[in-house]
Amino acid sequence: MWQAAQVAREQALQTLVREAENELRLSASGLEGHLTRHHYLPQLLASRDEVRRFLASQEQRSPMPLNLLLDQFRATADVSDIYLLDANADTLAASNWHRPNTFIGQNYAFRSYYQDAIEGGRGRFYGLGVQSLERGYYFSAPVWLDDIGTDSSPSGVMVVKVLLDTVEESWAAQDAVLMVTDKDDIVFMASHPELRMTAMQQLSEQERQALLTTRRYADEPLSPAGIEVMEARPDGSRLIQFNQGPLVNEGYLTLARHMEAYGWDMHILKPFDGIYRAQWLSAAMAGGLYGVIVLASGIGWQRLRLRRERELFAERERQTLARARDELERNVALRTRDLVETNRLLSEEIEERRRAEENLRRTQDELVQAAKLAMLGQLAAGINHELNQPLTAIRAYAENARAFLERQRLSAVDANLAQVVELTERMAEISAQLRQFSRKSDSSLTTVSVQACFAYALRLYQSRMHNVEVMQDWESEAWVRADLVRLEQVLVNLIGNALQAMAEAPTSKLTLSTTLEAEYNRVS
Repeated sequence: MWQAAQVAREQALQTLVREAENELRLSASGLEGHLTRHHYLPQLLASRDEVRRFLASQEQRSPMPLNLLLDQFRATADVSDIYLLDANADTLAASNWHRPNTFIGQNYAFRSYYQDAIEGGRGRFYGLGVQSLERGYYFSAPVWLDDIGTDSSPSGVMVVKVLLDTVEESWAAQDAVLMVTDKDDIVFMASHPELRMTAMQQLSEQERQALLTTRRYADEPLSPAGIEVMEARPDGSRLIQFNQGPLVNEGYLTLARHMEAYGWDMHILKPFDGIYRAQWLSAAMAGGLYGVIVLASGIGWQRLRLRRERELFAERERQTLARARDELERNVALRTRDLVETNRLLSEEIEERRRAEENLRRTQDELVQAAKLAMLGQLAAGINHELNQPLTAIRAYAENARAFLERQRLSAVDANLAQVVELTERMAEISAQLRQFSRKSDSSLTTVSVQACFAYALRLYQSRMHNVEVMQDWESEAWVRADLVRLEQVLVNLIGNALQAMAEAPTSKLTLSTTLEAEYNRVS
């Protein structure tokens, strides 16, 4: 029973680990998606002319138009704050210009997002806001007034702050506890508010001083979360419990997932109270099952003895019947030997004829295909002309589009690209006609329109029929039972021969007609 309980516990833990892995992967992807959808915004704003003009002549310009512009972008992008720093890290304009705790006038030289951007890079930073004390993720980009060169340096820094509260609100609906820690093992995001701004383990005085220098977490005490590890498992999961706080004495299975792009670790804590219930239930079931097995073993032994006796009797009967059947088969074989030999020779003859018919059909198909390829060779010059015209036009439209694109004439670019699309569709139609003509026949008979086959053949010779008058003589559409591919080949050959015969004539007239005669259609 103890072994059954252990097996049940291990299976329940494995199931819980799989659930935790799936939830952790989805939650990490959601957090990354929430952050990365805003990373482009600082670079976009830093390249705007309004920002550059203000930064170039800030003493002569009012910051209010830029404040309003930044506030408009903040509302559209659904971010917390957007603000502009000068080369000395002083805030010149901000989307929260109208709020009591506005960033305008504040200096952020101690923030790494300023230090990275003022050196020409793109900064990222997370922590508590100095003014708002709200947790956020910061993106920054340098603002260049001149062309970027070896001796140039940024004239300012554009910063975008994204709040993390909405992500935590979505985590609260899950039955698991989710939290994110930084490289110092500080919990700065958690689905339970009590876990935020705590440390996974006791911080040393040196670590506290380093955090105070960056003011990442302002003056938060960063007390230990009170986590005790009960068991470390081979699959990387751990069984833990809390010795303080609202989760005290509750047991959890925890997994961690590293977020390489941010240097964070996301943790998921799944309650494992149900594992103990499954463990004891399995032990009780194992005890009951043992009693049932003992009872069933006695009954099974009795039934096994009876079944063996029946099997011995049945085996003797089978042996007797087998001997009688073998004797009967020998007698039949002696009397039917000549008939079997005749059947064998007849089967060989039938197989030989079948192979001959198959070879004949294959040869016919190859001859038809060879004729098609020969016809394709005759059509090559016309097809080359048909393809070269749109190719030349495509090249001209593409060169025009490039010139229009350099001039920012996007409507003209769109018009040229539309012409390119139309020309490629025309080339695709020519290619489809050739592909249809070169396909092999499957020798199946279907109901085929003679007029449709004529139309297909005329399309193939379109490039050779500029000076040929085509007359179509039929009162109604003619339908026949035929192999579509071979009928098309016949009509292509007929029209090709006619065009070749009229090649030297001053005037050319091609008449196509169908005439119903009895059960047949005469085509000419």
